[in-house]
Amino acid sequence: MAMRQTLLTCFGHTWPMVDLAFSGITPYGYFLISAYKDGKPMLRQGDTGDWIGTFWGHKDAVWGATLNATKAATAAADFTAKVWDAVLGNELMTLAHKYIVKTVYFMQDSNYLLSKGQDKLLRMYDLNKPKDKQILSADDKTSRLWDHAAMTEVKSLNFNMSVSSTKYTPEGEILVITYGRSIAFHSAVSLNPVTSFEAPATINSASLHPEKEFLVAGGEDFKLCKYFNRGEEFESYKGYFGPIHCVRFSRDGELCASGSEDGTLRLGQTVVGKTYGLWKCVLPEEESGELAKPKIGFPETTEEELEEIVSENSDCIYSSTPDVKA
Repeated sequence: MAMRQTLLTCFGHTWPMVDLAFSGITPYGYFLISAYKDGKPMLRQGDTGDWIGTFWGHKDAVWGATLNATKAATAAADFTAKVWDAVLGNELMTLAHKYIVKTVYFMQDSNYLLSKGQDKLLRMYDLNKPKDKQILSADDKTSRLWDHAAMTEVKSLNFNMSVSSTKYTPEGEILVITYGRSIAFHSAVSLNPVTSFEAPATINSASLHPEKEFLVAGGEDFKLCKYFNRGEEFESYKGYFGPIHCVRFSRDGELCASGSEDGTLRLGQTVVGKTYGLWKCVLPEEESGELAKPKIGFPETTEEELEEIVSENSDCIYSSTPDVKA
């Protein structure tokens, strides 16, 4: 019988979550940044969701966030993009804009930062020396591929409705574009179409697994779904209390993170039952041909005494997320 899982829910905000990003794998594991409309983006341990710190400095809703091994960047409605020291939590620089900033993205070598706002301009900031050659942008019903050295448009894709998300695979080979109920795959180099299919509801975000065998998507029906690449749904998760705005796979493909209008960040395993992060796989032992029943670890304690112990220590079971600077 196939095992089902309950997604791990990471609390800490009551305002909607609108964007998230994983870092690459580092000697200390990998990390996760999330953007919220309360203006307080959070950094978490990627494989467990444990809170590490909050980046303080924005004066309005944070719409976008990105992360690499040492730096984080955020985009906000206060007309700024900020770059942070992801290790210490310090603000490194503020990049002023004339309009609301909706998106930030580190290019693959992390020497360039891209930002895009409501003025429909794509801005590129030199953090060191460039290596990447192409930039992808999405604006209303059009996705565009740019040569950043020449600052010229190479090719564009036009759709019959607004593009809700664009996402490269980690290797940069495939581009996943969502618009309306459609999920489309294109070559990241030529933008030529590979395949596409329609979901039952409007999709806000989709992410292709690193091994490219399936993807996850979420949208306006409050449901996270897994699809094979040809569009067959094989798994879904309910329980959200608002539309899903963003979904991402971790770089190692072991976890999928999703953020919702209900303010929660949820983590789910790719392989259910595998020991990973907070998930511990314990195989049942066999006794007389039957599965053994779980045993309580207090063999000399009566049920009444056990209830008293739990009651006395109930204050230690839950602790609210501290709201301090990273």
